[in-house]
Amino acid sequence: MRLTILGGGGFRVPLVYRALLDDPAGSVSEVVLYDTDPRRVAVIADVLTRLAQGHPTPVPVRVAKGLDDALAGADFVFSAIRVGGTAGRIRDERIPLAEGVLGQETVGAGGVLYGLRTIPVALHIAERVAALAPGAWVINFTNPAGMVTEAMSQVLGDRVIGICDSPVGLVRRAARAAGADPAAFADGRLGYDYVGLNHLGWLRSLTLEGTELLPGLLADDAALGSFEEGRLFGADWLRILGALPNEYLHYYYFRRETLDSVRDTPETRGEFLDQQQGGFFERAAAAGGPDAAYALWERTRLEREQTYMAHSREASGGWQRDSHDLEGGGYDRVALALMHAIVGDSGTRLILNVRNGTTVPQLAPDAIVETVCEVGAHGARPLPCAPLREDQLGLMLQVKAVERAAVEAATFKDRGAALRALALHPLVDSPAVAARILERAADEA
Repeated sequence: MRLTILGGGGFRVPLVYRALLDDPAGSVSEVVLYDTDPRRVAVIADVLTRLAQGHPTPVPVRVAKGLDDALAGADFVFSAIRVGGTAGRIRDERIPLAEGVLGQETVGAGGVLYGLRTIPVALHIAERVAALAPGAWVINFTNPAGMVTEAMSQVLGDRVIGICDSPVGLVRRAARAAGADPAAFADGRLGYDYVGLNHLGWLRSLTLEGTELLPGLLADDAALGSFEEGRLFGADWLRILGALPNEYLHYYYFRRETLDSVRDTPETRGEFLDQQQGGFFERAAAAGGPDAAYALWERTRLEREQTYMAHSREASGGWQRDSHDLEGGGYDRVALALMHAIVGDSGTRLILNVRNGTTVPQLAPDAIVETVCEVGAHGARPLPCAPLREDQLGLMLQVKAVERAAVEAATFKDRGAALRALALHPLVDSPAVAARILERAADEA
C-alpha cells in the first residue's frame, strides 16, 4: 500500500515515519514524499534514512518529482502543507495584532487569513487526487484543518477526513487524571462524548465500562491541576462549564488575558518557529548525512513541543508542560489508527473531522464537524451525540459561519465573503478592523 505525504519536507513528517516503522501490521509498502522546497524534503529524507537504520524491514522512501508523480497510484494521501511557509504565518499573526486583535495560526483573524491562502491550493490538490488516485483516501492535517477539509470535501466528498491530535490528547490526559487505566483507551473500555469544530470542541462525557468519570474529575481540584487543560482553564471555570474544553478554547474564554500575553512577548509563535526550524534546516543541510540531520531534528522537536501554546500557559499563571502533557495522542498515531481502521474495516472509534450529516441538527449536513466517528472500509461515520448546550451551539454556529464564508471567499475569489469571514469571527470585534486586516494582508501577500 502506497502512502503519499504532501508537505513531505514538513518538520513533523519523521513522526509519521517512525509510527510506520513501529507498526506491527506493516501495512505501508512505500512512502512517497512531495514538497515544493527541495532542500527541506532532502533534509527530512535524511532524517527518515537515519530512523530506518537497523530496522529489520524499513519502509522504502521515495521523493517525488512533482505533485502528479506523488499522487499517481497512491492508496492514502496525507496532506500536511503550509502555503506561504512560516513567513506567511508570521504575517497572519502580526497583521491582526497590529489592529489589537488576536493573531494566531488557526484561531481568529490569523486562522481566516491562513485559510484564504491555503484553500485554493488544497482544492487543486483535491482535483488532482480525483483525477489520478480516485480510490485514495485523503487524510488532511493541513490547518486550519476543519476549514481546509470542508473545502476539499467539495471535490472528494467523504474520501477526505481531517485529523487533529488535540482531542485525543485531551481524552487521554483526562482519563489519566480521573484514575482510569491507560490501557482502557486502546481496548475500548473507555467511552467519551466529544463534539465541536476543529480547535473548538468539548469533552462532555468520559466513561469507564459504563461508569461516568467526568463529574468526579471536575469536583477534584488536585486531579484537575494534574493535566494541561485543567491548569489552562482553572477548576472553577471548568465546573461552571460542566465539560473539558479543547485547549484552543482558551483563546475564546480568556481572550483578554491571552491577547495581553501575546502583546507582551518579543516574538510570536510563528517568529519563534521561523527561527528555530529555519535554523534547523540550514544546519542540517550544511552538516550533511542522516546522523547529523536526525540529531538536530530530535533536539529541535523537543524544544518545539515544550514551547507549544506558551502564551496561553503564561496567561493562566505560567507553568511548564510535563511528560503527560507532551504524550497526547500524536497526530502520527491518529493518522495510523485511521488508516488501519479503513483497511481493516474494524469499526474503530476515533475523533475526526467529517461531514456533519445529522450529528448536529442545527448545522448543514455537509458542514465539517469534529466528533466521535466509527471508522471502517467505507470511511468515517459520525456517531449520534447528546444535544449541545446553548453556549456551545452558539459558538459553533458563529465559527462555522466564519469557516463557510472563508471557503466561499477562497473558492470564488469573493472579497465580500472574505470580509464577512473576518468581521463575523467572535475574536474580531469590528467590520472596520476586519477591512483593514484584509487590505493589509492583500498588500503584503
